[in-house]
Amino acid sequence: MAYNKNPMGIEEESFRIIQQIIEETRPDYTFNSKAEEMIVKRAIHTSADFDYLDNLQFTHDVLSHIQTFMEQKGTIFTDTTMALSGINKRALDKLGIGYECYIRDPEVINIAKEKGITRSMAGIEVASRKEGAKLFVIGNAPTAIFKLLEMTEEHKLHASAVIGVPVGFVGAAESKEALYTSDIPAIVARGRKGGSNVAAAIVNAILYQMPGVR
Repeated sequence: MAYNKNPMGIEEESFRIIQQIIEETRPDYTFNSKAEEMIVKRAIHTSADFDYLDNLQFTHDVLSHIQTFMEQKGTIFTDTTMALSGINKRALDKLGIGYECYIRDPEVINIAKEKGITRSMAGIEVASRKEGAKLFVIGNAPTAIFKLLEMTEEHKLHASAVIGVPVGFVGAAESKEALYTSDIPAIVARGRKGGSNVAAAIVNAILYQMPGVR
């Protein structure tokens, strides 16, 4: 059986098929920019779900804020090890960008137990104390988004931007809608869909558009 064995060739063919399907099913669809196009298409590439053409939204010139975050060599904070594992760390290292996931951190575990909150919420508290620019990447925990919004309102946390795409049925859509309507620059997957894999894909799509990364 003949099949494509080349990783880059498979990816290129996948994106060609994605574009073909968009042209066939949504002939009048247009992207707001090339940068947004590459992010949406990579979300589709990861999930095989064309709903991201409509539910993936960009608020408050978020890509410009993420560009500034990159230039400031800040730190990315993820809510799950799965999201962090899917992000291209070689690209982050090349750009001098830090990355952390506190879900298994002993201090975070203790805070969560003492306060009766989720570890994802405790992770936001710990991240808030770190110096430098912060990009939060949330693919699984709606409570992390709610905590982030609360701390922002209380002026205890400043996020350069948030990628908010938690998946699920309890609080997922509600947390993302609250993020979407907030003043925080964000990339949001409105509704129930999302996931750590989609969160990582969005970050990678941004990284791959940075000069010299690919």
